[in-house]
Amino acid sequence: MSHQQHHSETAFTQIGNRKEESLKSVSTPIYLSTSYRHSEVGHGNGYDYTRTGNPTRDVFEEAMANLENGDKAFATSSGMSAIQLAFSLFASGDHIITCRDVYGGSYRYFDLLEQKQNFEFTYWSGSDEHELERQIRSNTKAIFIETPTNPLMTNIDMTSVSGIAKANNLLFIVDNTVYTPYIQNPIDDGADMVIHSATKYLAGHNDVLAGVVVSKGEGISEELTYIHNSIGATLSPFDCWLVMRGMKTLPIRMRQHEGNAKRVMTYLKNQPLVKNVLYPGKGGMLSFFLDDENRVVPFLQTLKLFTFAESLGGVESLITYPATQTHAEIPEDVRSSYGLTNELLRLSVGIEHADDLIQDLEQAFAAIE
Repeated sequence: MSHQQHHSETAFTQIGNRKEESLKSVSTPIYLSTSYRHSEVGHGNGYDYTRTGNPTRDVFEEAMANLENGDKAFATSSGMSAIQLAFSLFASGDHIITCRDVYGGSYRYFDLLEQKQNFEFTYWSGSDEHELERQIRSNTKAIFIETPTNPLMTNIDMTSVSGIAKANNLLFIVDNTVYTPYIQNPIDDGADMVIHSATKYLAGHNDVLAGVVVSKGEGISEELTYIHNSIGATLSPFDCWLVMRGMKTLPIRMRQHEGNAKRVMTYLKNQPLVKNVLYPGKGGMLSFFLDDENRVVPFLQTLKLFTFAESLGGVESLITYPATQTHAEIPEDVRSSYGLTNELLRLSVGIEHADDLIQDLEQAFAAIE
């Protein structure tokens, strides 16, 4: 079923339907078999060994490729293994430009590539196109961004970056975890690859670890197919099925996440103990600065509905303290220099009733005042 033929709500809901012909099951079966019987030498059914290809994973990957308007998708064992798969296209000595405000786990991996494999990374503000162009070197191979960025929620103009990437023959890679294919399709704006931590909004229930890479272009898709099979960091059939089940309700979840986030944003902007609120305009993520970092711990301890936990994108509302959790890998002086200070808290606004979420924040602010 092509994403182009139907509205995205229909494409998401119909994932896996009409994929099993022998018994006509509505829900895609979970094929746990690691091996597949061959009737004779040279005559298989397209499946040999589950790392190389699995019917359940194929359904998930095909759905992701369609939803992101790409050519091929690759389901991986985590969001970080999706980033690792994308970066396995590059070699020692290559230079990559990435955005300054980036997930701490990505920063940690890039630091590892610099230390162990002689990669070079330059961190770009995300706004000044001339600065981006000045950072391009003879050994630059790619531009990697998140948009919106995490946790400062900055939207980056993908069309502009894509133009610079194409003019300089660079690959353009976009982490689309925060907005999902329901809100934006980076390939339509010129990206060569899209990455998701499917753990987050795609699965949507804080119960599965998964990643996805979607590629556009025959050459890059063939190379990723070879590497994905060679490395073997593929997603298990059951976890593929779990993510697909979550994705069926992504559109209605995202609408509720976004509606709640906008209500919470309005409340926080009028709260005297909040210095600033960062919301990218869409989706369910927002960050805010308390007026004093000494209030952070008591505030977190007083919340009753918002769960103090890492991660994002699940139906339950979570609050994260990036300084000690998701972005602890980034040295304090580095993150403070671009605005990720110790007063910052990040909300993944869930699908509960907005009144209850605001009431929880209200009682926490009252307690720390």
